[in-house]
Amino acid sequence: MFSPSSWVAVRAPRLFPLTKERAKPAVPLAGKYRLVDIPISNCINSGLRRIYVLTQFNSASLHRHISQSYKFDHFSGGFVEILAAEQTFSDTSWYQGTADAVRKNLIHFLNHEFEYLLILSGDQLYRMDFRSIVAQHADTDADLTVATIPVPRQDASSLGILHMDSERRITHFHEKPKDPAILDKLHLDRASYSTLGIQEDRELFLASMGIYVFKREVLIRMLDNNLTDFGKHIIPDAIKTHRVFSYVYQGYWEDIGTIRNFFEANLDVTNELPRFNFFDMAAPVFSRPRFLPGSKINGAQIDHAMVSDGCIINHAKITSSVIGIRSVVGAGSELKRVISMGCDFYESLSSIEESTRQDRPRVGIGQNTRIENAIIDKNARIGDNCVISPAGKPENLDHPLYFIRDGIVIIPKNGVIPHGTVI
Repeated sequence: MFSPSSWVAVRAPRLFPLTKERAKPAVPLAGKYRLVDIPISNCINSGLRRIYVLTQFNSASLHRHISQSYKFDHFSGGFVEILAAEQTFSDTSWYQGTADAVRKNLIHFLNHEFEYLLILSGDQLYRMDFRSIVAQHADTDADLTVATIPVPRQDASSLGILHMDSERRITHFHEKPKDPAILDKLHLDRASYSTLGIQEDRELFLASMGIYVFKREVLIRMLDNNLTDFGKHIIPDAIKTHRVFSYVYQGYWEDIGTIRNFFEANLDVTNELPRFNFFDMAAPVFSRPRFLPGSKINGAQIDHAMVSDGCIINHAKITSSVIGIRSVVGAGSELKRVISMGCDFYESLSSIEESTRQDRPRVGIGQNTRIENAIIDKNARIGDNCVISPAGKPENLDHPLYFIRDGIVIIPKNGVIPHGTVI
């Protein structure tokens, strides 16, 4: 069985400015990871070790992270290989969608012997053993299996919603249905709740997770056209002509589609019982080994926080926050509901002295600064005696020094907030 997993690094305007200089799957997660570490780790923990990553937009940092993180030995036959969008003699266009990306790389996939092909997204937070969906796919003799998750009505209009029969065969599929009349016909039959192991009593719908298993020959036939997207084009057409089944997943799953979703999913890891447990060593999340020292805490008060490697936190107060690698937090500062992505480097003494002469903040968070409900991107310089908060401001705002999205202040990568600034 050959199971390449593909993600297309595309433009993600709803995650701007976090995606201003990086692809969405390369956005830092939970202090020390990247979003792309989640699907790759799920593959490795499921015994699937021949993985392709399809990339296109702003992908340099994503390529660097993958090449430095995932190296298999010469004898296992495993690999994580990047397939960047490229122009050829037969096609000069870039990827036009998920299906188009897979189509343009079929020449590489078909060089291997495999029975099933697993396709994933690179920007979701979940833990799944893919052996279960592949086993169901084989048992039902499906041509295509779509992983689905039950969601309430308020979430259904923003996802691909499908309906299945008693054998879990998909009969209808609608991409982001807005019409209440259509939704009324797509809700999950309550009689099937007990069969599916659903404990809830509210109205639920089955949403596509963007995870697909194809038979080899079926995928080749389905891509013998100019259709560009799996969710919008390939799957709705396939339902009419092929055996398309639903694999119902009921664990935690979050599509990191907006700044608010990203912010809340990160802060959730600071809870005593987070919905996604990074401490589950039965299925660990892998990432790049950085060989950093343990974090140094100099008299700080820390409550419900995730502190990553290599940090220096002085007499500060940190509550419900994620502190990324190599973060420096000055004395007297207060952080509440803050995601600090940390730094790519430690600032040298000469650089700190030069910044002091120029009255420019050093890398990290200065002294006596208060920050709440904010995302501090990598390598940012936050000065002393600053106040950063979205209180009393619009839900969305662009400013030369910062951005506000979904009511959250974002200091962009390499951003500089001068001493004494009040946001």
